[in-house]
Amino acid sequence: MTETVNTGAGAVPGGGRRRAPSMGDVARHAGVSSQTVSRVSNGLTNVDDSTRQRVLESMQALGYRPNGAARALKSGRFNNIGVIMFTLATLGNMKTLDAIAVEAAAADYSVTLIAVPDQTLGAVSGAYRRLSDQAVDGVLILFEARLLDQGEIHLPPGLPVVVIDSDSGSGYPVVDADQAEGARLATQHLLDLGHRQVEHVAGPASSFSGAHRAASWRATLEAAGIAPRAVHHGDWSTESGYRIGLELGRRDDVTAIFAANDQMALGVMRALHELGRDIPGEISVVGFDDIEEAHSFWPPLTTVRQNFHEVGRLAMERLLAEIAGTGAHSGTTLVPTELVVRASTAPPA
Repeated sequence: MTETVNTGAGAVPGGGRRRAPSMGDVARHAGVSSQTVSRVSNGLTNVDDSTRQRVLESMQALGYRPNGAARALKSGRFNNIGVIMFTLATLGNMKTLDAIAVEAAAADYSVTLIAVPDQTLGAVSGAYRRLSDQAVDGVLILFEARLLDQGEIHLPPGLPVVVIDSDSGSGYPVVDADQAEGARLATQHLLDLGHRQVEHVAGPASSFSGAHRAASWRATLEAAGIAPRAVHHGDWSTESGYRIGLELGRRDDVTAIFAANDQMALGVMRALHELGRDIPGEISVVGFDDIEEAHSFWPPLTTVRQNFHEVGRLAMERLLAEIAGTGAHSGTTLVPTELVVRASTAPPA
């Protein structure tokens, strides 16, 4: 004989898996109609406070979760945004994503992350195909906006989009740190100390941030009447900075180095230490980002501080405005950068 185990709402024979409580279960528990439960679930205001509280307590007691898909059909909103990015390995992307998640939660939105394994057209197109299968109200994109112009890439029509850390070539709203001003501050700081040339360890040539910082470094030198030397391209890693640092550290005509991120600056400093070059007595070093460990480099690193949290917060703010139909639909918002002077820079010997 099969025993029936009574577990309340959703009891099943034989003690099997309990079914999820329904709206009807909540209505019976609270002593109201299913329509009243529906109104409370959808946040409607035509329910008196005492009844609303009773329904909410019944939902909690039974473990009832309103059907998000059903609510979306009524409201036209999923309360979910998509985030597409190439990598989580960089400090900037991680901190920006953290800020996005915090702002999304505050606005009662969830986040669906879609990773793109590489910067090929096929990989990006695949990300968009996956995005089209997701129920999202809008999307934040953290990669080169120029890829959006490719003919094979099509975002779902009418989908609100905000681009981070790129240009506005595709006509979408953009939020970014002021890369150009940061690179200008770093280069001008070294010139103001008396250096007559500044070497640049740049990011990858394909990177928007890397290219923007390199262009500003070049323009700052030219404005001072100095012909820039060749750029040394790294890949944002400490190892690439170390390799380039060994090359530059063997040259007697190098007195100042501006690295496009702190990780490459750290690699440069390691190479200079191994070569017996004094920092900053013989060679000054400036980084970019102001990572948490920058003050613990030896010597502590002069660098450009980016406010990644503010970039993520403003990007989410602009996306929510686009979703609500109150956004500007285009234009660039720049978050200021600032120079943090520490002990890795000094006048040339």
